[in-house]
Amino acid sequence: VQLQASGGGLVQAGGSLRLSCTASGRIFNRHIVGWFRQAPGKEREFVGTISRSGTNTVYADSVQGRFTISRDSDKNTVYLQMNSLKPEDTAVYYCAAKMTISSDWHHTKVADFGTWGQGTLVTVSS
Repeated sequence: VQLQASGGGLVQAGGSLRLSCTASGRIFNRHIVGWFRQAPGKEREFVGTISRSGTNTVYADSVQGRFTISRDSDKNTVYLQMNSLKPEDTAVYYCAAKMTISSDWHHTKVADFGTWGQGTLVTVSS
C-alpha cells in the first residue's frame, strides 16, 4: 500500500483543518493507520491511531479532545480533523499504515509502522 497525505496549510490559532491520507491498494482495510507529526528540530511524535474498522481510536494527550481520526473505507481514506489549533501544533504531519489482525490495533510508536506517506505541513499562527 502507498499513502498520500494532503490538506495541510496555514491557519490561525483556534481554527480548524482536516488532513486526508489516501491509500492505493485494495488491502487498505487490513491496515491500522497512525498520524504522527514532526516539528522543526524535534523528533517525530505520535498523534493518534485508528483501527482497521474505524471503531477504535487512541490519541496523544496533547491532542485529546481537539483532534479526531476517522476513515472512509469506500474512499480508502483516513482523516485527521484538527480543531482548536494551537501554535504548538505546527509541524509536518505524516500518516502511516501497519497491516495487522483486527484485534491488534493499539500502536503508538513510530517504529510500529512500516509504510509512510510524504507528510503535509501545518502551520498555526498566533
